[in-house]
Amino acid sequence: MLRIVVCVSGGGTNLQAIIDSIDSGKLEDVEIVRVISNNPNAYALERAKNAGIEGVCISPKSFENREAFNEAFLEGLKEANPDLIVLAGFLVVIPLNVIETYRGKIINIHPSLIPSFCGTGFYGLKVHEEALKRGVKITGATVHFVDEGTDTGPIIMQKAVEVKEGDTPKILQQRVMEEAEWIILPESIGKIAKEKK
Repeated sequence: MLRIVVCVSGGGTNLQAIIDSIDSGKLEDVEIVRVISNNPNAYALERAKNAGIEGVCISPKSFENREAFNEAFLEGLKEANPDLIVLAGFLVVIPLNVIETYRGKIINIHPSLIPSFCGTGFYGLKVHEEALKRGVKITGATVHFVDEGTDTGPIIMQKAVEVKEGDTPKILQQRVMEEAEWIILPESIGKIAKEKK
């Protein structure tokens, strides 16, 4: 059984995609042991509760400084004893101590085809705004391992999504989630679970 911790800052639609894939049996031998959010109001924590998964909030705002938060975040991960950490829309820079402790065991979903529209400052709607501004015809999503850089770790899976006439950043964001993110994130976790066997 692959034990995963899902880290998320907002609504948790990717978390829901993982929960649904486990419930439907599409994703086998995977268990979400904890959901961690940096945002006490994240709807993702509600989704975790509804699915009977432990959800905790570890917010940088609750600590005197970044070091204290980094330690608490690492502790929060260690308590859950995960085989894999899944960043599913987690808007926190992953501390070095966490990357070192869980090297090769942290994956992230990014809403573009890396190396396009990625790196520092590219998250959320910003990615889709830039894709539309540049006039690309194809965008998509990427699941990759996390290393010290921003969106620089080895790529596990990518899926292309067509950009359509009249797209707004919001419409494009929704299509990338539905046609790419919600498919390749559970598939990537499944791939890692099979390799672990």
